[in-house]
Amino acid sequence: MKIVVLDGYTLNPGDLSWEGLERLGEVVVYDRTSREQLLERCKDASVIFTNKAQVPGDIIKQLPSLRFIGVLATGFNIVDVDAARERGIPVSNVPGYSTRSVAQLVFALLLELCHRVQRHSDTVMDGKWSASPDFCYWESPLVELAGKTMGIIGYGTIGRCVGELATAFGMKVITAGRNQGIGELLEQSDVVSIHCPLTPDTKGLINKENLRRMKSSAFLINTSRGPIVVDADLADALNSGTIAGAGIDVLSVEPPPAGNPLFGVKNCLITPHIAWATKEARARLMDMTVANLAAFVAGSPINVVNK
Repeated sequence: MKIVVLDGYTLNPGDLSWEGLERLGEVVVYDRTSREQLLERCKDASVIFTNKAQVPGDIIKQLPSLRFIGVLATGFNIVDVDAARERGIPVSNVPGYSTRSVAQLVFALLLELCHRVQRHSDTVMDGKWSASPDFCYWESPLVELAGKTMGIIGYGTIGRCVGELATAFGMKVITAGRNQGIGELLEQSDVVSIHCPLTPDTKGLINKENLRRMKSSAFLINTSRGPIVVDADLADALNSGTIAGAGIDVLSVEPPPAGNPLFGVKNCLITPHIAWATKEARARLMDMTVANLAAFVAGSPINVVNK
């Protein structure tokens, strides 16, 4: 059985092992695969694994040996699951592997917005503290989270984990769709954290109109999917002071073009889609990927998204 990994570098840049998959068949790992390379690399594969490389229906139809598609992630919109279903090919994803890591980054971003740790450290290293006439100073307002309201949009596994951490900080947690609607959540929250999937209903959800409903002192955190937020509208909201700050791990296009409107705006932290990427989370992803393929080989596929 030939197993082709189309874009293995982000999962395993060298600190993990492909040994688990290698016990199940002949494994060929490519760091990255372009659309033009896809058919040639997959033409005799029984199994394809992809993280972000697109596997469209026209390619699936041209792969007579293909029996299984594995997604090295939770989101599976990069695979034409309907075309795979028509061929009787199960598509399995990996849910839940990064829950704690994503929740951790939510608070890394939020705490940086509250205390600007890096900014203050930089000023100390530049000599400002040594030259200060006072025993302390601060470059930006400092914010305590206790007593503030955390509004969570999308209360699945990750959203609940974020809620647990917020509660530990002494925050009140509210969620859209459970105890109020999205408008009420935006109006009441001191921090809004997005954890819903990208769907036609959620694309562009955080737009100019909804940003105006937020408090001027509020922070927005997005570790979910970039297109849920309209980049240009968020940039305008930050530059105008409509909201106080944002911590973003995802953008509408990834990698983003150099002219993304959020680059250089006030009070905006952007990380390069790293919430999922702790070594511990990637190790779980690898183990669950192996388990998905082993279950398929045994005749009882698991985590199938196109039944």
